[in-house]
Amino acid sequence: MTSYALTILLYLNALAATSYAQDPENDPNYRGGNDPEGAVTTSKLQIHVPKTLTKPGGYEHREALFGIPPYGASLTQNVYYTEQDLCDANSINTRAGFPIRAQDETGDMAPWPSPYILMVDRGGCTFVQKVRNAQRVGAAGVMIADNTCLCSFQDVCHPDPGHDCEIREPIMADDGSGSDISIPSFLMFKQDADLVKAELMANHVVRMEMQWSLPAPDDRVEYELWTTPTDTISKDFQKEFKEAAVALGDRAYFTPQMYIYDGLRSGCVSLDGVNECYNLCTNNGRYCATDPDNDLDRGISGADVVRESLRRMCIWQHYGAVNGVGAEWWDYVNEFMYRCDTEEFFSNYQCIKDAMIHANIDDAKIDQCMSESGGLEEDEENALLEVQLTAKDKSGVVILPAMYVNRVSIRGSLEFPTVFKAICSGYFTGTAPDVCATCDTCPDIKSCISNGYCGSKKLQESVSTMNMIYALAGLSAVFCLFSFIQHRRYERQMQAQVKGIIAEYMPLDQNQMQNTAVSDEDDIEFT
Repeated sequence: MTSYALTILLYLNALAATSYAQDPENDPNYRGGNDPEGAVTTSKLQIHVPKTLTKPGGYEHREALFGIPPYGASLTQNVYYTEQDLCDANSINTRAGFPIRAQDETGDMAPWPSPYILMVDRGGCTFVQKVRNAQRVGAAGVMIADNTCLCSFQDVCHPDPGHDCEIREPIMADDGSGSDISIPSFLMFKQDADLVKAELMANHVVRMEMQWSLPAPDDRVEYELWTTPTDTISKDFQKEFKEAAVALGDRAYFTPQMYIYDGLRSGCVSLDGVNECYNLCTNNGRYCATDPDNDLDRGISGADVVRESLRRMCIWQHYGAVNGVGAEWWDYVNEFMYRCDTEEFFSNYQCIKDAMIHANIDDAKIDQCMSESGGLEEDEENALLEVQLTAKDKSGVVILPAMYVNRVSIRGSLEFPTVFKAICSGYFTGTAPDVCATCDTCPDIKSCISNGYCGSKKLQESVSTMNMIYALAGLSAVFCLFSFIQHRRYERQMQAQVKGIIAEYMPLDQNQMQNTAVSDEDDIEFT
């Protein structure tokens, strides 16, 4: 291995570390750049109490890149401000802060009453540490109050003495350990946060709303996953989500995106056209991927990853691009992970072919697609890989895996319920498919989608049995009521007939009695 190839390997691995380990936010003063191209604001911040702080359109803020926002919902609670930095989990005093509360039975000020939104100043430790510790003491949401003015807000923001304004705005990035955080958090700019803190420190109630939504332009949602064939974080999601994709049908259009590197930009092609990146790249250094095992002499190579990426792109093109469901694509990925996702078989064509057969995919058609797109051996452009590089640059993706719904990046861990709920919240009002109405609020979404109903089979059978009993009881009651009415009707008819007969023969009886009656004047002997 040449020293230059080793340098490039380290460089690409550094890029991958940026992708997988998140942004370098260990510095509490970390300030990032702008949002990726095409990013859409998905959240809103508003103050409802006091009315003097209500702002038309809400407050400008920045959303954390960790935690799990409740897409399509909102969090409205009272705000409590703590002057503690929340950097030490063992020293947090929940009986301090503002507004001041009444004393409880202990004689001390009552703790922050759950649920609540906790406001804390920025600085001292990472955003993740602050939010995690706030979560541990019962906060439902966290508002980070920026303590430095942005230079772009100099006309409305007044820096503290001895502090200059900052050019770049803060990004609430993940420090690599934020996967355990489930509550949402925002950063509020200094000029607005100072007003809220002043109100709270004057012991006035502040009620704040944090709201999340996704663009909902029509009755179809588009979602995409950026990943690689060696991405371990998204494996469980790719194994499980096929049922949801099928249940959503063509009402949700999925696009799998394969993350590769541009070898020309990365310096993998020398001035005289030689591939300087060894086996990290294909097409003489044009398309590259990191070496998953960091060993260029053995195991899975970057070129192997590029090849498998192209294969999955071709499978999607033939089996998923038309309807956006791609059941065969999901099946192939599962079969590949089950059969070939090892150092020995990752690039073994017989294993790959076997996976395609089990997924009902025509391997000859896929081989032809890979070849006709430009192949991987010659120093030529590959049309599909070029499209993928363009899409990567346009999306601005730097963190893998990345899920987008209606072009909005989904925060939090890549989990089945999170993605399904985000998709269901992306439909225009009243147009969501039935599976969303049935399963979106179900505690076990996966089982609900599989079974077609929310809850256990036993519960469903119990409900069905009770419904049957109630139905039979109702029918019996109706039958009895009908029988009773008919019986009474028959009785009335019989009584009418008897009365008619009696009325008919009564005159005859009276005449007969008159004819046979014995009078004192009649001369009749009885002896």
